Amino acid sequence: MILLLHNRYRLPGGEERAVADLQWLIREQLGEDAEVLERDSAALGNRRAAAGLLRGGLEPEDVAHAVRRTGARVLHAHNVNPSFGWRALAAAREAGARVVLHLHNYRLVCAQGLCFTLGADCTRCHGRHTLPGVRLNCRGGSRAEAVTYAAGLALWQRRLCAQADAFAVPSAFALARLHELGAPVGDRARVVGSVQREIAPRSGAAEGAHVLAAGRLTPEKGFDDAIDAARLAGLPLVIAGDGPHMAALRARAAGADVRFTGVLGAADLAELRQGAGAAIVPSRFAEILPLAALEAMAAGVPLAAAASGGLPEAVPCGGLYPPGDAAALAARLRELWRNEDAGAAGLAVVRERYSPSAVAAQLRDLYGNGAG
Repeated sequence: MILLLHNRYRLPGGEERAVADLQWLIREQLGEDAEVLERDSAALGNRRAAAGLLRGGLEPEDVAHAVRRTGARVLHAHNVNPSFGWRALAAAREAGARVVLHLHNYRLVCAQGLCFTLGADCTRCHGRHTLPGVRLNCRGGSRAEAVTYAAGLALWQRRLCAQADAFAVPSAFALARLHELGAPVGDRARVVGSVQREIAPRSGAAEGAHVLAAGRLTPEKGFDDAIDAARLAGLPLVIAGDGPHMAALRARAAGADVRFTGVLGAADLAELRQGAGAAIVPSRFAEILPLAALEAMAAGVPLAAAASGGLPEAVPCGGLYPPGDAAALAARLRELWRNEDAGAAGLAVVRERYSPSAVAAQLRDLYGNGAG
């Protein structure tokens, strides 16, 4: 039995999908049962969230009880802020479980988890020195929220890491950056790919009708570059997602062949991918490894992606372009548009590194004896 632990975000996203995919993978590929113990930030309220951060977690006995009730041999924790904290991991260890902490972002050091502020990549916070996040108010909320997060990270960072037997990170770039940030992960961190449950048998890009860009619409995601590039390349663009940059993007797209779908369910988004002749992941910051990239490649869609963060590890080199360079992106789109060879190259990468069997092997190594 593997117990997955996760504090859901107020706005659900890729990490929630990753937890669900791992639960499926453990059951289908490792032959073990998997249960998810969740709390939801949307239901906590500001006072309890702050208390959780400053105390290092709330009600850790719930976690110990879940380990004993299920007989879990591994606790695989994902987001632990604000309600679980180090106390939940310590309780799981005391109850007899091996503890794995999955670092989907940089929140061990960075209050907003992205290492991006003031429109640029940012590594000002280092180790327990989190005051730059207060000064710059990187979270964008109240000053009290900024102080609470900075204090919670500084107070408990080392104790949190001390409770983990191993760490999982989605890319080698993420691991290198965590070391650069002074995160105390030591030599216990390993790269574990983001499993792709559905992999197309072949690329169908030759029949594609649009370019697809999907994700949360925020400035650092670079969707304005996607709009400019599609306009330059003379190709129709579909943008799937929502976020605070939506109004600005709609204004920028005026007069261009751009359609906004808003947030879509998994089935509708998969249908959009199947009808795409190319896809774009235009991140302007050092993103760990966006799921949108792997999902496009798994569907056999030729991918143009910014050469930043973890993307160069996964995206075939013919699909990379300099971040923020719309003209270079337009040139890539012209080359990739309906190019089934490029789609096949992406499929080959996914089959080798991100298929269920490949990621299951990484999990067996991470979990230790007993899986399978």
